[in-house]
Amino acid sequence: MDALELKESLDAVLNLSNIEKPTILIVDDEENNLQLLKRTFRGKYNILTANNGVQALDVVKQHGNEISLIVSDQKMPVMEGTEFLRHVRETNPDIIKILLTGHVGTDILVSAINDCELFQYILKPVEPEELKIAVENGITKYSMASNNKIFYNELRELFYKTIRAISNALDTKDSYTNGHSLRVTLYSMILARELNLDDDYLEDIEIAGLLHDIGKIAMPKSILCKNGHLTDDEFLIMKSHPSRGEKIVLNIKKLEKISKWVKSHHEKYDGTGYPDGLKGDEIPFAGRIIALADTYDAMTSTRPYRTALAHDVAISEIKKCAGTQFDPQLAELFVSLSAKIDEARQNPELVYPKYSFLAKNIDFKVSQEECDKVSFPPPPVK
Repeated sequence: MDALELKESLDAVLNLSNIEKPTILIVDDEENNLQLLKRTFRGKYNILTANNGVQALDVVKQHGNEISLIVSDQKMPVMEGTEFLRHVRETNPDIIKILLTGHVGTDILVSAINDCELFQYILKPVEPEELKIAVENGITKYSMASNNKIFYNELRELFYKTIRAISNALDTKDSYTNGHSLRVTLYSMILARELNLDDDYLEDIEIAGLLHDIGKIAMPKSILCKNGHLTDDEFLIMKSHPSRGEKIVLNIKKLEKISKWVKSHHEKYDGTGYPDGLKGDEIPFAGRIIALADTYDAMTSTRPYRTALAHDVAISEIKKCAGTQFDPQLAELFVSLSAKIDEARQNPELVYPKYSFLAKNIDFKVSQEECDKVSFPPPPVK
């Protein structure tokens, strides 16, 4: 190895070392203290510095994703340590925070713990070894939390992509209902977002929309794809899909809450629906939302026994059935959103990310290959 190759190898090692080192931010208005702290941690960490809280906030704004831990003095001009760390908590809650102060005061301690989510509070004069141990423990906590968060997000993404793949594969069982689950979910989300429902509810209702017809995996294709109206016996079998869907979803611990929503999407507000003949507020709220979206999509999609209705005709039917088939307030809101619903109907794949809660938080795309991997059990033999 010649001198140039050796230099390149050393540079590569040094660059790798810098990438692997945690980054800490040291904030102190006294230059001597700042230099002492830099010397204490030099070599083991990548070090950023600031002379006051305002300057430190700029550093966090630029490098927040790189910073694992902050060591900040309390008594500084312009902005004190607790105020600075309170801002950090709001913008970068995962960063570990250590506060140094020469002033013992209960008010400072309470503010630091309650408002800043402080990891440790250290009194001056600081023993270098004590501070080293505190920083090492803080970095360990940050690493564990980061690894757990990455692992959780990866599992969450896999879970939801699996749901989307199941939903897509289910829709392709019947060429006439291809894309049905996605459209029903989209219309449900348009309605749900207009109601200003919280994030947890939006997440659950999106999953419920995607899986509302999962009970159809047990339906014989001769019934599911029949080119004409079903006989009474066939319709009886078809009517079992909400209950079958509930049982399937109920077996997935994370989805227990939405099992009743899946079961209730064919209930009617006046009590004439199925499978339980629920009436009014007895029907889960999310079930009432999905029922509206499901019916609208059924009316505006071509089926073996009839052609699709025009958007305006379907909206008129929903208006007419408010209070009998549909929750009257939800039906009124759905009608008022007619333009948004029509836009979604015409370009569902394009509009979906705009309203999807899951797509905003994870990579929710699935490939055809992932859908093809989904296999359903054969329908029961009579």
